[in-house]
Amino acid sequence: MDVCLSSAQQSLLPGALQEDGTRGPPGDANNIESSLRSLQKFVPTDYASYTQEHYQFAGKKIVIQESIESYGAVVWPAATALCQYLEEHQEELNLQDAKILEIGAGPGLVSIVASILGAQVTATDLPDVLGNLQYNLLKNTLKCTAHLPEVKELVWGQDLEQNFPRAALHYDYVLASDVVYHHYFLDKLLLTMVHLSQQGTVVLWANKFRFSTDYEFLDKFKQVFDTTLLAEYPESTVKLFKGTLKWD
Repeated sequence: MDVCLSSAQQSLLPGALQEDGTRGPPGDANNIESSLRSLQKFVPTDYASYTQEHYQFAGKKIVIQESIESYGAVVWPAATALCQYLEEHQEELNLQDAKILEIGAGPGLVSIVASILGAQVTATDLPDVLGNLQYNLLKNTLKCTAHLPEVKELVWGQDLEQNFPRAALHYDYVLASDVVYHHYFLDKLLLTMVHLSQQGTVVLWANKFRFSTDYEFLDKFKQVFDTTLLAEYPESTVKLFKGTLKWD
C-alpha cells in the first residue's frame, strides 16, 4: 500500500495547520491528487484555535485536528476505546471491505481507523462538523487505505429515508462512540440507529457513562436491539456494546 500524504502535501490542504499552530496558505490544489480535490466539499469551521493531537492505531500514526470550541471537534474517551477494540478484533470482525457507517463521527478518529483496517466507511455528523471531519479523513487516509471514506451529513431523526434509503443501502456495521450524553435528541438517535440497521447489521456502540440518562438510553437500546456487553474500560468508565436489531 502506498504511503500517506507527505507533510508538504498536507500543508496544501485547505485550512492546514502548521507546526507553529498557525494556518498556512491553501497552496496550489493542482499539486494534490484529483481524488483529493474531488472530496473537498466541506470547509472547516473557522474556530479561533486548533490543536493537533497524535494517536497510534493499526500501525499508523494518526494526526487529528481538534478544537475545544465544539463537542464535535474533540476526540472523546469512547472513541479511543472503540478504535482499540477494532484494532484488536479486526480479523474476528472481518473489517476488510466491510461497509461501515459511523454516527456522530466528530473529528473522525474512529472512521480513520476503520478505513485503515480496510473498511468502506461513511462518516456522518452535523453540518458544522463536516469540514474538520473531512480534513482529518483526507489527511490520514489518502494513499493509506484501500477505500477512501465518504463524508455525509446526518441529522438524527431527520430525512432518514430520503438520505439513507433502506432499500438501497446496507451496512455491515454502524459505529457510534460517546453519542449519548446530556442532550435532548436521544430518542432521535435511537430512531436513527434502528433505521440504519437491517438483518446482518451490527451496531458497535461505545460510551462513557456519566449520567442517569446514559443508562436510560441503554435500557431503551436493549428493548430494540439484542445487546451484548463486549468490553469495559474501568479507567475511563467506557462500556462497549454490540447490538443487532430484534426482528419479530
